[in-house]
Amino acid sequence: MAKSSSLNVRVVEGRALPAKDVSGSSDPYCIVKVDDEVVARCLREHKTATVWRSLSPFWGEEYTIHLPLDFHHLAFYVLDEDTVGHDDVIGKISLSREAIAADPRGIDSWINLSRVDPDAEVQGEIYLDVQMLEDTRGRCLRCHVLQARDLAPRDITGTSDPFARVFWGSQSLETSTIKKTRFPHWNEVLELREMPGAPAPLRVELWDWDMVGKNDFLGMVEFPPRVLQQNAPRGWFRLLPFPRAEEDSGGTLGALRLKVRLIEDRVLPSRYYQPLTELLMASVLGPAEEDAASPLAVLEELTLGDCRQDLATKLVKLFLGQGLAGPFLDYLTRREVARTTDPNTLFRSNSLASKAMEQFMKLVGMPYLHEVLKPVIHRVFEEKKYMELDPCKMDLGRSRRISFKGAPSEEHVRDASLGLLTGYLGPIVDAIVGSVGRCPPAMRLAFKQLHQCVKERFPQAEHEDVKYLAISGFLFLRFFAPAILTPKLFDLRDQHADPQTSRSLLLLAKAVQSIGNLGQQLGQGKELWMAPLHPFLLQSISRVRHFLDQLVDVDGEEEAGGPARALVAPSVIVREGYLLKRKEEPASLTTRFAFKKRYFWLSGEALSYSKSPEWQPSLQRQTCLPDALLHPCVAHPCGGARGRGRLPAAARDAGVNAGRCRRAAHHLPPVQECE
Repeated sequence: MAKSSSLNVRVVEGRALPAKDVSGSSDPYCIVKVDDEVVARCLREHKTATVWRSLSPFWGEEYTIHLPLDFHHLAFYVLDEDTVGHDDVIGKISLSREAIAADPRGIDSWINLSRVDPDAEVQGEIYLDVQMLEDTRGRCLRCHVLQARDLAPRDITGTSDPFARVFWGSQSLETSTIKKTRFPHWNEVLELREMPGAPAPLRVELWDWDMVGKNDFLGMVEFPPRVLQQNAPRGWFRLLPFPRAEEDSGGTLGALRLKVRLIEDRVLPSRYYQPLTELLMASVLGPAEEDAASPLAVLEELTLGDCRQDLATKLVKLFLGQGLAGPFLDYLTRREVARTTDPNTLFRSNSLASKAMEQFMKLVGMPYLHEVLKPVIHRVFEEKKYMELDPCKMDLGRSRRISFKGAPSEEHVRDASLGLLTGYLGPIVDAIVGSVGRCPPAMRLAFKQLHQCVKERFPQAEHEDVKYLAISGFLFLRFFAPAILTPKLFDLRDQHADPQTSRSLLLLAKAVQSIGNLGQQLGQGKELWMAPLHPFLLQSISRVRHFLDQLVDVDGEEEAGGPARALVAPSVIVREGYLLKRKEEPASLTTRFAFKKRYFWLSGEALSYSKSPEWQPSLQRQTCLPDALLHPCVAHPCGGARGRGRLPAAARDAGVNAGRCRRAAHHLPPVQECE
């Protein structure tokens, strides 16, 4: 039985952050650290994206941090990015393992930022060998200070000048200073004699020596007298800050909304899961409408909220791996449709059917999404046009960039914005309705089953559009529109949009959502200022209906989600970007020198890398991926194609996380180092 620990971390948003720039705003980003050790160093390479000119930033970024050993605390640092000089530290949040594990559902709340105390920002470990000796003169403590590793950099050179100071009672001794290193080797023995009085603890402090000014604290370890007498310390010990209560800023530094959950699994050999797998496989082959006691039906009834999201993700991967994604989705769809009496509420709840279809699209359709949306999204980011239809949000001063004679009026701004919006919406709609042949066959087969099921349940003429809305509700409202609204979360862009571009994307997402609703809500609600767009939207709806008819007009006996290679072609580059790599070595704490930055390509059949993206393919190191990695339940990306940033689900599930490549060798075959 293997044990597995991981942290699901979602940095959602911030609020009321202090302004660090002369403009009265900040450019905040967030860094995640685990125990300030190896994982922390890798995550610093993988910080959240910067949100420009915002005191209430939205990130919405999610990480799964795999922990081979127990951890002690998780820390979030918020910084303001500066193009010149060092980034400004805004504040931090520290969460202990006990606080995270106290609730099985984890933490989901707003937490105030605290001030950052430099003396508390310690990291690394020290190796000590302590002995208690007795002779004719009394008791003697012999402290052998061998080495330390991964110390915090305190000098502008990125290193430190560390020395150790040992305290026992009223006595203290120091080691020599090792210059310009974070991995010092002293190998010095310090002996201290016991003085009269009560037994004293042993404290070892590490300091960074400075020629000018005071020395900088690097961390400490302390052992009570009982430990010294019963079991003299020997080995590696994690450095700790000076004990002090963390000062709560009372909200003056702002707050973060965080979602953190600790998952500890005990994984049995695969043969023990075979009976459960067979039960789940048999469930989808039975009558879905009347079945209320099957394992899938029971699971759906027992799971709520975030647990249902996790369940849907795992089940989709499982059935993809078994080549039964089509029957699985069809089973959930028929259960959902059978208990729906009002077609207007169909798939509107967060049911297992809704969650499963959403996860299925992300796993199978991300390359398709990128192919359809990426060109227009790049245009919006690069052109940075000012667009606004809401009179309450119009900034006539900013809109002076639009060429007018004299001061622009609201009407002029609205007309110009309407032209720009339709100029972007036209290519988006053209790309979508023209993408039938590029949509993955697995998705088309799943939509065909959905279309047929809804058509049978609601055959009345007044419900003619329900079979279209069932598909467009997933494809437009849960796939295309969210990707347009937040391209960073779908790997369409490396960074979040600035406030102006973000508003433009919001307008485009609202328009695509209205098209996906087939215009049923046009002219209703509070957003009547969208009326100038209605003629364009109404013209697009008939094209969307024709597109959906073509989408479900697909033949083939193959089940949706069959063999892995049918979903990702061998020649397709699923993901590319920089990662940190190291060779597989015996279990030990890895030094920063063991990591090498390489540019990786992940395709449908191979993982390859070289020193830089400009190197020729013949100079790349390459390995064929094993069947386990190509298996659909692992290999199909929820990240997009051909983009930098996070790895897709394929590599993440196989352990090849950005900044966590030190554990990749446990899952992938060895990859030779590039010369």
